[in-house]
This record gives sequence, structure tokens and C-alpha cells, in this order.
Amino acid sequence: MSTSTPEAVKKLVDNMQTDLRSLSMECKKKFPPVKEAAESGIVKIKTIAARNTGILAALKENSAEVVQPFLMGCGTKEPKITQLCLAAIQRLMTHEVVSEAAAGNIINMLWQLMENGLEELKLLQTVLVLLTTNTVAHDEALSKAIVVCFRLHFTKDNITNNTAAATVRQVVTVVFERMVAEDERHKGIIEQPPAVQGNSNRRSSSTLRPCAKDAYMLFQDLCQLVNADAPYWLAGMTEMTRTFGLELLESVLNDFPQVFLQHQEFSFLLKERVCPLVIKLFSPNIKFRQGSNATSSPAPVEKPYFPICMRLLRVVSVLIKHFYTLLVTECEIFLSLLVKFLDGDKPQWLRAVAVESIHRLCVQPNLLRSFCQSYDMKQHSTKVFRDIVNALGSFIQSLFIVPNVGNPAIVNTPAGAAGAGGPATAQSGPGAAGVSGGVTPQPAFEYRGTWIPIMTVTVQGNAKATYLEMLDKVEPPSIPEGYAMSVAFSCLLDLVRGITSMLEKELGQSAPQTSPDPAMVQKQSSEQSDKEPGTRAVWVEMVNACWCGLLAALSLLLDASTDETATENILKAELNMASLCGRLSLVTPRDAFITAICKASLPPHYALTLLSSSASTLTNKLPDYICGKVLAVPTATYTAFSIQGQNVQIISPSSESHQQVVAVGQPLTVQPQGTVVLTAKNIQCMRTLLNLAHCHGTVLGTSWQLVLATLQHLVWILGLKPGSGGALKPGRAVEGPSTVLTTAVMTDLPVIANILSRLFESSQHLDDVSLHHLINALCSLSMEAMDMAYGNNKEPSLFAVAKLLETGLVNMDRIEILWRPLTGHLLEVCQHPNSRMREWGAEAVTALIKSGLVYKHEPALSQNQRLQLLLLNPLKELSNIVHADIRQKQLECVLQILQSQGDSLGPGWPLVLGVIGAIRNDQGESLIRTAFQCLQLVVTDFLPTMPCTCLQIVVDVAGSFGLQNQELNISLTSIGLLWNISDHFFQRGETIENELDKEEAILEKQAKEKGVPLNRPFHPAPPFDCLWLCLYATLGELCVDPRPAVRKSAGQTLFSTITAHGTLLQQATWHTVVWKVLFHLLDRVRKSSTTADKEKIESGGGNILIHHSRDTAEKQWAETWVLTLAGVARIFNTRRYLLQSLGDFFKAWEVLLGHIQSAALSKNNEVSLAALKSFQEILQIVTPVKDSEKPDALSAVNMPILIDPVTASGPGRPLERTDSLGERLSRYNGAEQIPPPAEIEDSALWWSAWNAWYRIGTDSTKPPTSSAKLAFIPSQPFLTALIQIFPALYQHIKTGFSMDDLKKLGVILHGAVSVPISSDASPFILPSYTEAVLTSLQEAVLTSLDVLQKTLYNSAPGKELQAICVGPESMQVMYPAIFDQLLLFVEFSCKPPQYGKLETKHVANAKYNQAEWVALNYVPFAEKSLEVVSDLYQKTACHKAVVSEKVLKKIIKTLRMPLSLKYACPSESTWKLAVSSLLKVLSIGLPVARQHASSGKFDTMWPELANAFEDFLFTKSTPPDNLSIQEFQKNEGIDVEVVQLISTEILPFANFIPKEFVGQIMAMLNKGSIHSQSSSFTEAEIDIRMREEFSKVCFETLLQFSFSNKITTPQEGYISRMALSVLLKRSQDVLHRYVEDERLSGRCPLPRQQVTEIIFVLKAISTLMDSLKKTQPENVDANTWAQVIALYPTLVECITCSSSEVSSALKEALGPFKDFMQPPVTKVQNGES
Repeated sequence: MSTSTPEAVKKLVDNMQTDLRSLSMECKKKFPPVKEAAESGIVKIKTIAARNTGILAALKENSAEVVQPFLMGCGTKEPKITQLCLAAIQRLMTHEVVSEAAAGNIINMLWQLMENGLEELKLLQTVLVLLTTNTVAHDEALSKAIVVCFRLHFTKDNITNNTAAATVRQVVTVVFERMVAEDERHKGIIEQPPAVQGNSNRRSSSTLRPCAKDAYMLFQDLCQLVNADAPYWLAGMTEMTRTFGLELLESVLNDFPQVFLQHQEFSFLLKERVCPLVIKLFSPNIKFRQGSNATSSPAPVEKPYFPICMRLLRVVSVLIKHFYTLLVTECEIFLSLLVKFLDGDKPQWLRAVAVESIHRLCVQPNLLRSFCQSYDMKQHSTKVFRDIVNALGSFIQSLFIVPNVGNPAIVNTPAGAAGAGGPATAQSGPGAAGVSGGVTPQPAFEYRGTWIPIMTVTVQGNAKATYLEMLDKVEPPSIPEGYAMSVAFSCLLDLVRGITSMLEKELGQSAPQTSPDPAMVQKQSSEQSDKEPGTRAVWVEMVNACWCGLLAALSLLLDASTDETATENILKAELNMASLCGRLSLVTPRDAFITAICKASLPPHYALTLLSSSASTLTNKLPDYICGKVLAVPTATYTAFSIQGQNVQIISPSSESHQQVVAVGQPLTVQPQGTVVLTAKNIQCMRTLLNLAHCHGTVLGTSWQLVLATLQHLVWILGLKPGSGGALKPGRAVEGPSTVLTTAVMTDLPVIANILSRLFESSQHLDDVSLHHLINALCSLSMEAMDMAYGNNKEPSLFAVAKLLETGLVNMDRIEILWRPLTGHLLEVCQHPNSRMREWGAEAVTALIKSGLVYKHEPALSQNQRLQLLLLNPLKELSNIVHADIRQKQLECVLQILQSQGDSLGPGWPLVLGVIGAIRNDQGESLIRTAFQCLQLVVTDFLPTMPCTCLQIVVDVAGSFGLQNQELNISLTSIGLLWNISDHFFQRGETIENELDKEEAILEKQAKEKGVPLNRPFHPAPPFDCLWLCLYATLGELCVDPRPAVRKSAGQTLFSTITAHGTLLQQATWHTVVWKVLFHLLDRVRKSSTTADKEKIESGGGNILIHHSRDTAEKQWAETWVLTLAGVARIFNTRRYLLQSLGDFFKAWEVLLGHIQSAALSKNNEVSLAALKSFQEILQIVTPVKDSEKPDALSAVNMPILIDPVTASGPGRPLERTDSLGERLSRYNGAEQIPPPAEIEDSALWWSAWNAWYRIGTDSTKPPTSSAKLAFIPSQPFLTALIQIFPALYQHIKTGFSMDDLKKLGVILHGAVSVPISSDASPFILPSYTEAVLTSLQEAVLTSLDVLQKTLYNSAPGKELQAICVGPESMQVMYPAIFDQLLLFVEFSCKPPQYGKLETKHVANAKYNQAEWVALNYVPFAEKSLEVVSDLYQKTACHKAVVSEKVLKKIIKTLRMPLSLKYACPSESTWKLAVSSLLKVLSIGLPVARQHASSGKFDTMWPELANAFEDFLFTKSTPPDNLSIQEFQKNEGIDVEVVQLISTEILPFANFIPKEFVGQIMAMLNKGSIHSQSSSFTEAEIDIRMREEFSKVCFETLLQFSFSNKITTPQEGYISRMALSVLLKRSQDVLHRYVEDERLSGRCPLPRQQVTEIIFVLKAISTLMDSLKKTQPENVDANTWAQVIALYPTLVECITCSSSEVSSALKEALGPFKDFMQPPVTKVQNGES
């Protein structure tokens, strides 16, 4: 009920009057002043009530007076009166009608009562009412009131004491509440803060408002009191206890933190008074060492005193909790102290309360975070947060150390420096607490024989302290075993829980709530934290500071835990930490926690081998995991690493006595070891691991590796084996007898296998990065498994491969992002030497590819070419692996893909074809067969459906099967496939062309955009043509295969396809066909042939016999060369017109001729002969009629003629050609008319052919320089063919055929004829010596010359051939050259030509002379040549050239040789033919010579002729002995014919003939008429041998010229004189000899012949005398007369002769002399008329 309602006021007034009356009644007797005062009080109240409307206000105003009677009443010290008065005063107070003055009075009165020890409880009540109802008591009054309460606390009465204590507490609270209220009232008013003086002294309360000032003074005095100093404000205090003071301080600090935070005066008190106080009071605890003597500390309390220590810790907890921000440095000290109190040398109770205090901090994650920010993150500050965590860890570890070992205690100094652990105790035996089977054991930790029970100390997350609350205890309590451990354990769990939940929450807030994808959250949180680097740094620092300690402690507890729940909690803490570290991307701590879980999952010591053996990747990581503070564990076996100068230990699991074994299996190691056991705890850890991977996969990152490695080992130990699709199934019961599983774990196995599968299925929910980590981890696991499987045939661990497959299959929807690493690794597995491993790798790859192609992707594969190629790529990569089993799997996969998806492969075709084509010779037949099956399937079924761009690849692949050398049949079949493919091109040409053109346009555009040239084989040609070119090129490759059968087949196919389908090509493409295909092929064949091996090949494998013409590689290549050259030549022949329209036909022609030339000059008869056949083939080409080829071809192609045929000298058109040709033309034409370009073009080609022919001729007929046996000599058929080409060639070049050309021709003809024949061939070619037959070569040579001469003859004036419009002169110049050539041949009759230094035999005798060379019989050839010469001369004697080149002289000179040899000639017919020819020639030539006598052109001929006559008529050779008389006479007849020729053709024309010649002739005739005797002849012989007839004719001729009656010119007279002089000289000689002989012979008659001669001489003399008579006297010179007269005496001498015939003849001769009996009348001067 409110105190201000009218009723209440009225009631108050009434009550007061009643009270006063009672008072007055009580004091009536003893205390009259009181009575009076009471009565006047009544009056006063009545008056106030009557006069004032605001009664309460009026009362308050006059309260001093109103209260006075009651105060006086208290002063009586009468209990009854005092009680009544106190009650009345309280009533006034309740109604708040006490003024300040009154209050002061009241308090003074209460002080007196207290000093008198009266009504103590009532007193306390009154003070309480006074101070709680209003705020009138201030300053001194207030302090007095408070002191009253304090003093009452220290009475002898327990009740009073307690009540007073409660009242003090309440009063203190009230003082501060007032202050809070005051602050509230002044909230709105902004005060000018007072200037703070430089040195704020402790009394600086002047700036405070009243209530605040009171509070300040009170708090200050409390500090003074606790510190045992005198109070400033609480005057009158007599006694105080520290415990009470500390409690009061704690309550104020705890209840009114804002006061201290808002007012700097109070903050100052905290800093300056409270903290030093606390630190001072702590000192005994710090210095105290258990077991050591009391130290000499001056402090009043020497030993740690439980009540104070515990209260100090409470104060510290409050200070840290509320004023942490103000007291950063102080808190650092407090916290360090707390950490110190955990040391092992502190009393147990101190450690317990310290742990409880720490627990209080641990449940406040935000506070911990602040520590971290304020200390751990500052540079030079103690790492408080880290120390707290580490201290807990050390604390826990120290509990496991059995104390009395006597090793020095270990101190953790705040700086974090480390003391080293003592020697580790020996591994203890089975734990102290062996657990009996039936009883459920109490939850506990057991480690190395130390058994510590676990107590339930708190509800999680709530620090409910036991010992910190024992405020009533004075002696330290005893601490039960396990309590400290349990609290510390809770601390750790709460710490982890608090930090993780706080950070998780913050991480969660910093990411938008909408994102369900953890990856997104992570991404955003990391972005967010980048925005506020501060927060993220704090999170990271917190984790970094605590993880080492946590990990060490948790690992130890995990190892020691015997309780499933505890284990679960520890694992959960480790898992949460791992996850948190993962989310903060703190790799090292994350991996460390995961490692801990992993180690716990594996059998003891196994973990150490796993984590430290080289077989495991964890080795290399562990040292980096931990960098932190030392956790000294003296008795544990630990692995220590030193990082950054600090030691770190990881405790490995030790005693397993208290664990239930559930499985025994084999370890997964390189060396086979014994068995290992798995306990229930291992399985529990394994489940946590699975859980971690399942739920926190996104943050595992690289630690997937640890997780998976561990799972792999567990799976191995448990004997799970991969099945189809990669899922694991329990297996190996049969294989591993050492695997023992308890039923418990047997039922678990399917569950575990299932979770494992689900784990990988759930990878579909991971974000891309995590998925990558998972894949990488599996890959490196697999790498380890691969390393382990090297070099032994032990069953490998297929866990990783199976899981990779599983992961790939479930993530098919985003297969792109993991495909490369996934398949990249599996491809490595496929290369592994262990077949089981390899097989799984291949299985996985092919399964992934197949399912990838079948999967319904979005968008579909047909639209997403990139993906399709990506999927097929590994299939291609498998091709690089050498193992046949892998390639087999790969090809089977291809076959399946072709069968199921062949139609929809689309852009994947190139890859698939690539795989089919990736065969190598070393892969064995079966693989090649399988691959070839695939290819056949493609060619038969899929050519129409595949993109046309792939056709080229099909061609290449088919080609590669052609080239493989394992299986000849496949090679040959693949050539057949190429033929089928070319048919396909032909049939679907248009479609293919359109499609390729479209594709080409796209490619060109792309190339243009990138600014790079379009890169494709045979580029400038249109794409369809390129396809053909590729086909041709492929066949071309096969044409140079090492196997003859393949070459032959490919060559036939190549030329057939070009012939059959060549019409489809663009005209320009033919250019490429010619240059890149045909000539390229020719080059290669030529090269291979020239370098081929000449070794004989033994019969090729098995029973195949090889014909001797093919028994060396060289011979086999020769066949290829022949085929190729013939094929190319045929194409040139059939497609001549098409090719000619290309720009560089001339160049091509030259190159072709070059090839023909090199083939012709190759040292192989087969090749060279074939080359000439090809030459003949291309020369039979007649210039094609324009439209004969294919009329539509040109209109369709419509190609501009690229190079103007005559003028251009572009690439491939040697300038020389146009120039020399032009010159020739202008020379022969007189530049009047230029023939049409085609003809010029042609003539250039023919001239080029002529040059080639010339080169072949010169090289092949050039004799070898050395006389080596090995020299190659061309065969007769070759030479014949060569020479036979000329007539055909000549027809085309005759218009421009010049002297030079003729000379060149001559050289070749001469060379060819000179070549000997090998003795093996001689029987077939050589006629026997007796037959005068020409060989075909000789015939060809003559034919060539004949052709030439006919052309020349025909072009003589009057006979014009239509083909040659050129003037006759040009040709006739060549006659002399032709004669020269023929005459050379004529010489062969007597002097066979030499072929280099080669020795030739005339007889082929196979027996002893096999390798020799046999010269031909040249006689028939020479004779035939001679006939040709004489015929030709008959036709051409008058030609200017023939005259001026002195052909006649040359003929004579040449004939002189056989004529002079006569009987010595190799063949008798020769000289006879020579004579007849000479006669024939002279009969025509002499008139010509006479005709040109004046020009001197024949001057040199005459002596030559004279010599010829001389040599023939008087030959040095003797006739053979077996010559018959008839023969001799026949031969004499020939001599006579010669003399007759002289008499008819020469002497009659003596005046046109040089004198010397005539003289020589005369002398010859003279010589012919005399016979020198030879005594050796028999009579009969002499008759014949003496050539009587010949002599006679000679004389007659001489005589004939003495009848000079016809002499008309001095010249003729001169001849006559010559003749006379010779005749007379002759007669004289004959007569003289006769006389002599007659005299000598005595009775013997002279020889018949001589007699005849003398008679003939005599007759001649008489004839002469007659003619002299007739002659003009002046014609006969004196000499002649003298000679005639001188005859007379000789004639007279002859009279004595005995022969009647001589006598009669003498008579006739002497008769005419009568005319000389007188001198003639005419004067003769000097013998001339």
C-alpha cells in the first residue's frame, strides 16, 4: 500500500500520536522530560495535520522536532522504551518523512545504543530501514551508520554477528545502488568533466556527486581494511577480518561492475588499490613449495591459507570477468598466477581451486577471445591464452605421473621456456585396475599403470565449482581422487566446445544464412573475414594458441580413456577442432588433430610405423604439424620433434591392457609382418574418422590424405576388398587365414563398408575445391600403394583406385572439374608393373569413360563437344602405355564404345581413331589384330556417319596399319581398306566436299581472329582435295615400306586411285599431287634403292623360295623403283593436258626427266632399262588436242593460266629456256612468225627432254676411268633403248636442232657403240664372227643418223615438209657433222673403239673368262655406215656446207685406212667395200671438186686422194697365202678399176687440178707399170702375182695422156708433158733392163711377163712417136725431144733379142725415128714455142 494516499497519511498521523502517547505513558514516572516532549510532539503533529494540506512534506520539514521525543526515549536506555521508539522511528522512515538533520540525529542515537550494546538486532534493522527507504543519510551520517553495522558484526553474540554481516552486505549494496540510481537520474545531463589533475590523489572524490562520493569513500575504506590499514571515512572501526573484507569486495565488484567502468575515480581505485592488494595477498601461495620449509616471507600469513586464497581466487575471477578491459596488465599477472597454481608442487587443494577458477574462465569463450586479443596477439606480452591451455595439458599429464618417483618437479615458466622431461620410466605392465569381466567398470583414465576415475563434476558448459564455494571452511578440505582430473577434463571439453561454437557462430553469421552449401559458406566467410581482417586474425590466433596444448592433452586422454563416453567426447572435441581449423584454413593444426584421430584408429605401434615409415606420406608432414610449447611427459613414450627451437611431443598410445580386442588382421606394409590387433576403441575412432570425412569433407583439404591413408590401412586390416564400381565388400576370409574378426566387428563390417561407400557418395555434395582435395588425396594414397606394390607380387591395396572410381562415378554431373586429376592418376596406375594393380587402373579408367559417355549430361554430350573430348582423352592416353593387357582393355573399350555409341561419337572420332591408330610394332600381333578389327568396323560401318573432318584421320590410321610389320596380311588388307576409303570419297564426293568447305570457312575465320595462318597439311588446296592428297601421301608412305609385297600392293593402289579418281581433284591440286606425292615418292624410292643392301637374302622364312632376280634388297627395291617410275610416267602421259595447264609443268617435266635420268643412270640394269621405257612413254605424247581430255573439266575448274608461258620467268621456269628457245626461234625464223604458245611450251619440253637424254647418254656411255673390275657397264638392251628414243625425240626438236646438239648426239652414239658386252650376255647378242649382222644397238644408231639425214634431205630446196617451215640452210650445215660421225663409225672396221681402259676380248670363252667383257664385231656396222656415207654423199655432194667443210677429203682420209690395210683388214669385205665406195664417191665428188677448183676448198683433198691411191695400189700388206688365183685376179680387177677412174675422171681434167697432184698420179702410174723382180716366185705364181693387167692399164693411162692432140690450154699441155716425161723415163728403164736380162740369160728365154712388157713398151714408143708427130712442135719441149732421141740407141741395142714378137715390135718402134734424121725448121727458144 502506497504511503502517500490520504488514508495512509491519516493512519500515519494517528499512529504517531498513539506512539507518542505510549511514550509519554511509559516515561511518565521515570523520565518526565521525555513525557513532556512526547506530549508537545502530539500537539505539534496535530497542528501540522490541521494547517497543511501537504501533511507529509510538512512533517518532513519538521521531522527534527517530530523525531526528538523518540530520540530522547532511546536515550533512556530502557529496553521497552527503546524498542517502542525505534519502531516509531522506523515508521517515520518508512513514510520518508525524515529530513537530513533528523537522520543525523537518529544515527547519533543509534551509535550510542550500539556503544551501549542495546537492542543490537533492532538497531541493525533501523539502520537498514533508514538507508534503504531514502537517501537522506549522507557522508558522515552514512559512514557512522555503516560503522555501527560493522561494529555489531564483531560482538560476542553469534546471531548478532551473522545478522550484522548480512546487514553490512546489504548496506554496502544499498550505497552502490544509490549511486546507480543517481547516475540514472543524471543520465540526460551532460556534465562538463572536471579537469583531471596531473597527479590524481586517492581522495580525488571532489568531482563526484553525493551518492557516488559515499560509495567511493566506502569502497576505498574496504580496501584499506582488507589491507589492515586504518579507514579514512569509516571512523570508529575497531576490528575487521580479511575474509569478510574480501567477500565484500567481491560482492561489490560482482554486482556493480558498471560503476567501476563508468567512473574513472572508481577505475582508479581498482587499479591503484584492489589489484596491488590482491597481488600482495597472493604472495605466500606463490612462494610456497610443498615439502619445503617455511620461507622467510615477511607477510603475516606464512603458509597458504585456504579461506583467503580461495576468496582471492574468487575476487580474481570477478576482476577478470568484469574489468578485464580496464586491468589488462593486472589480469595478465593474475592469469599467470592461476597457471602457476596448477604446478605439481602446490598443495592439492590449491591446484583444485585453481582448476575450478580456470574452469570458470573456460566456459566464457568471449573472455578467452579477449585474452587472446590482449595478450597472445600483442608482441611483447605473455601468451596467456596459450599458457592456460598448455597448463591444463601439463596439469593433466602431471596427474598421470606417480608422484614419488623422485624426479625433480617440472615448472612451466610463464615465458614459455621449457624444462626437459626426466628419464622416462620403464613401460609399466598391465594397469593397476584390471577390470573383471562381469562388472561394468567405473569410467576412468588409465595410463602407464596410473588409474584415475572420472567423476561427474559439472553439467557441460556450466562451471559449478565445489571448493571455491566453501566460504565457511577454514581448513583446506581433502580432495577426492580424480576430482582435479575430471575438472581439467571438463575444462578442455568446455574450452573446445566454447571456442568452436563461438567461432562457428561467428563464421556462420559472417556468411549469409541462405547459402546451404558449406563451400559457399566457407568462401563467403573467407571473403567476409578479408573485409574485417581483425576478427579473422583473432580466430586464427585463438586456434594457433590453443591447438598444441589441446592436442597433446586430448591425445593423452584419448589414449588413457577406458570409457566409451569419455572417448566419444574426446574424439568429438578433436573432430570439432579439426573442422574449425579446416574452416579457418589452418592446415597444420587441422592435420595434427586429424593425425591424432588417425593414430587412435590404428593399432598401437602400427600408428608409429605408419606415421613414421617411409611408406607413408605422413612422415614428412608430422614435424610441421606441431609448433608449440613443451608438454613434458616424463614417463610417456613419445615421439619428439624440435621445431623453431622448441620441443614437441606426440604421445603414442601405450598400454592396451584395458582395451577389448575386436579384430586381428595383417598390416598393410611392404614387408610381410605378423598380425596386428584392432580394439573397440580403434573402431570407435574409425567411426569418428568416417564421420569427420562425411560431415566436414569440405574443410579437410589436404588432410584427406591422412584420413584416407588411415581408412585404407583399416580397410586392409579388416580385409575389405573392392568389388564392381569400387564399393568395398568384406572379403579375404579365404586368402588371409591370419585375419580374425570377432562377431561384434563382423556385424559392424557391412555397416562400416556402407559408411565408407556413403562417404564417397557424399562427395557429390562437396564443393569443387574439396572434391579436388579428396581426389588428390586418393591419388597420393594410390601412389603409395603403387610404391609398395613395386618389386613384389603381393596383393596390392586397391582401396584408393576403387574409391577414385567410386568418386568419379557419383560426381558424373560435374565430371569436368575432377576428370583430369582423376584419370591422370589412373593412367599412372595403368603403367604399374603389378598386374593386379594395373588391371584395376585400366578397369577404373574404362569404366569411367564408358559411364561418362552414357551419362545424361546437361547439356547433352552431342552439344558439349569439349566434355566429350575430355571424357575420351584418357582413352587416348592409354595408348602411351606399353603393357599389352592395358592396351587390350583399351581396345576392348573402344570396340564397346564403337558398338554402343559409334553413331553419336561426333567430335570424339579423332580421339577414338587416334587410339585405334596408336599401334606400335612392339605390341605383338594380337593387339594389332584387335585394333585392326576396330578399324575394319569403322571403315565398314561408320564412314558415312563420322564428321568428314575425321576421314583424313581414318586414312592416316589405315596407313599406320599398313606400316606395322608384325602381320603382313594386315598390312596388305589395310591397303585394301584404303582403296575402299577412296571409293567412299568418290561416291560421296559432293557431300564430303560441302561439309569440309563449311568446316574450312570456320577454321579460317578462327585463324584470322587469332592472326595465325591456318595450319593443315597441303593447306592452300581445297579441303576435299587435301583429303585425297592425304590418301595419296599415305599410300606413298606404304610405297616405301621395307616389305616388297606391301610396296608393290601400295604402288598399284596409289596409281590406280590417282588414275581412277584423279578427275575429282581441282586443277591446282594436281600441282601438289605432282610435287608432294609423286615426286616425293620418287625421291624416297630412289634414295632407298640407291642405298639398299646388296647382300643376298636367304630364302625368306620357312619354305618361301625367292627368285634369283629378287634375292637382294637392292633387287627388290629395283622392282619398286621400276613400278613407281612407270606409274608416274603413265600419269604424266595420260593427264598431260591437265598438267600442262598448271603453271610449272615445265619444272615438273624437268624433275620427272631428272628422275628418269637418275634411274637410267642407276647401276641396275632392270631400273635403267625401265627408266628408258618410261622416257619412251612420255615421249610418245602427241600434243593433245585441246578438247580431247575432258571438255567439262576446264569449264568446271575455270582456272586462270597462272603463268604466261613464253615471257614469264617465274619460279620453276629457268630463264635459260625462254631465252635459248627464243633465240633459236628468231634465228631460224628470221623472227617472222612466232608459233602459238602451246607449241613453244611444247618445244621447251622437248628440248628439256633432249637435254635429259643427252645427260643420260653421256653419263651412261662415258667409259670408266679406272680399270677396276667392278666398273658398271650399261647393257646392250639399255643402250639400244636409249638410242631408239632419239628418233622419236628428234621429230619434236628438229626445228631447233643445231650443230652443237648434233655434236652432242655424236658423242653419245659413238659412246654407245663403243660399249662392250659382258661375256654372260654375249651368246645372246653377238652374232658369230662369220655372220655379218648388225646388233640392234648398231641398227638403232644408224637409224638415228638416218632420221637426221632424211630430215635434212627433205628440207633441201624444193622438198618442204609441212612440219618444218625453216629455211634449208640451217639444216645443211649439219651434213658435215653427220659425215664426221659416220666416218668415225667406218673407222671401227679397222680400229675397234676402246671403252676406257677396259680390256676386251674378241672371243667369249665362258670357261676361263667369265667376268670379262667382249667387244662387238664392228665390221658389219662400219660397212653399213660406209654404205650410208656413200649414199648420203651422192645426195649432198653439191651442198655448200658439204663443199666448204671438205667432206670429200674426210671421206677419202677415212677410207685410206681400210684401203691401206687391204689384206690386213679384219674383214676382207671391208676394203672391197671401201674401194667401191671411194669410186662411187669420187664419181660424184670430182666434178664438184673441179667446179670449185678456183675456191681452194678442195686443195687439201688432192694430196689425201693421191695418198689413198698410193696406199691402196701399192699396199704393204701381203695377200694371205690361201688366196686362190681367181680371187687374186678379181682383186687385180679392182686395182684396174681404180686406174681407169684416174684415166676417166682425173687426167682428162688435169688443167683444173693441182700440178703436184697430177705429178703424184703420174709417178704412181709410172710405179704401177714397173715390176721389181723377186726371184722367189715360181713361174706360175709370178704370172699371177705380177698384176700384168694392172701394169698394162697404168701404161695405157700414161700413154693416153701423151695423145695431147686435144690440148687446148697450157694446163693440159703441162699434163701431157708430165705424162711424156714419165713415159719416156719408163721406156728407157724397161729397155735397159731387157737388154741386160737378155744378155745375162743367155740361152734361157726371159719370163713371159717381161717379154710382154717389152713388147708393150715398144708398142707404146711407136704410138708415142705418132702422137709427137701430130703434136704442135711448140707443145713439146726440148726436154722431151732429148728424151725421145735418147731412146734410139737403147732401141738399137734391143735388135739382138731372140724373141720374134719383140723384133716385130722393135721394127715398128724404130720406123718413126726417120723423122728425126734432120733437124726441124722451127726455131725453138728455151724449149717453149
